[in-house]
Amino acid sequence: MESIKRKRSLIGKADEQTMYSVLVLIGIAHLLNDSLQAVVPAMFPILERSLGLTFTQLGLIAFTLNMIASVMQPVIGSFTDKHPMPYVLPIGMISSMFGMLLLSIAPNFYFILLSVVFIAIGSATFHPEGSRVAYMAAGPRRGFAQSIFQVGGNAGQSLAPLITALVLVPLGQFGTIWFTLVAGLAVIMLFYIASWYKGQLLTRQNEKRLSRKETSTAPKKKLRQAVILLIFIVFARSWYHSAMGNFYAFYVIDKYEASIANAQLFIFIFLFMGAIGTFLGGPIADRFGKKNVIVLSLLGPAPFALLLPYVGYQLALVLLAVIGFLLMSSFSVAVVYAQELNPGKIGTMSGLIVGFAFGMGAIGSIVFGSVIDAFGIMLTMIVVSLLPLIGTLAFFLPSDKKIKSWYN
Repeated sequence: MESIKRKRSLIGKADEQTMYSVLVLIGIAHLLNDSLQAVVPAMFPILERSLGLTFTQLGLIAFTLNMIASVMQPVIGSFTDKHPMPYVLPIGMISSMFGMLLLSIAPNFYFILLSVVFIAIGSATFHPEGSRVAYMAAGPRRGFAQSIFQVGGNAGQSLAPLITALVLVPLGQFGTIWFTLVAGLAVIMLFYIASWYKGQLLTRQNEKRLSRKETSTAPKKKLRQAVILLIFIVFARSWYHSAMGNFYAFYVIDKYEASIANAQLFIFIFLFMGAIGTFLGGPIADRFGKKNVIVLSLLGPAPFALLLPYVGYQLALVLLAVIGFLLMSSFSVAVVYAQELNPGKIGTMSGLIVGFAFGMGAIGSIVFGSVIDAFGIMLTMIVVSLLPLIGTLAFFLPSDKKIKSWYN
């Protein structure tokens, strides 16, 4: 009996430790993974001119990339909740590497779609398992851990404008072949992480065997309502983020008569400040509450988003920085909030929230691409500016204290 107690104590202490080295590695891997995805929208201005693609076709490319990832992420997360697969992480990255190779030589619209499918499959396998690694390495600092993981992804996405200006503009479409080297580096890192992950599985299996099963008093109806409401809030955030990331460069080119390279500066600032917001949002939520950060992240940028279509060049840069920071401060927080709503389904919740964000961004891409073709970029950006107002619904989410009271 004394031996069992001692084992429980050792396991508990190990589980409470925050594994910073693992968090840094999985964050860097996330950066490399999402920088590969960032290549696709970064190529839009290049593809529009070189292959004569319409905005609708560009929207379809973004739809293919994001929708496949969104559909597969919750499925993969649900499966790996029951059957953990550590080495699916490097295998998925190999799929992305093959997709980048195809993208560099794609001669037409349909070949581009095929290459994007492989990149999307890689993303779908990486995100739920990567989020699980962050959860396992978090110890008591779950918000902070998810911030480290998610900020890597946001930083990777923020590289899209720089990729366009420094690589794709001078080298063209074939320049994307260099990113197969980026994918290869990520594969090496993920094999190391998968080895650590595999070792953790044995430890946690022993923990389950020695510990009592966690009980829940959570009302199923209220849990379901909270998850649906959270998904709808993610929907509003991802539509706005997708519209800005994919099409705001065209708005800058049209309104301010900027070059492609200069227009990418706006997108870089928006995405880079979003990455900073993602990083700081988790620690802030650990201290002041996850629901509070979720509410602030949408209602906070609403007035600035409404003002953005009517300001000049320099003020637009300032507003984009503020909007990006506030909007993405809840990115990692929403994942942890969902995981704590359903602590037995870490992969499923991560896949649902992050995957749904991709999916809604995909639908937003094709919708706004079609709207731009029909009504023009100016009117579309005015409509987009209304989306953060949906954040008022976040007030109806259960508080952090209420969620804790549901689990014993």
